[in-house]
Amino acid sequence: MDKKLIRKMVQKCFVQYRHDDSLPFSEAEFEEIYLKILEQKNEDPEADLHDIINDAVYEFLAT
Repeated sequence: MDKKLIRKMVQKCFVQYRHDDSLPFSEAEFEEIYLKILEQKNEDPEADLHDIINDAVYEFLAT
């Protein structure tokens, strides 16, 4: 998967949760979210990428 596309989708998801356009986490934390997204997509290739990203961002914000 294209990492730049995932980053842009994660940013848009944060905007939905009322965060500004900057990512409120470090590069290492983004890498952790990115790997979680890839893992989920590999486990269920039929899953919608938007749903996976929303779940990952929500989980990040909830912890």
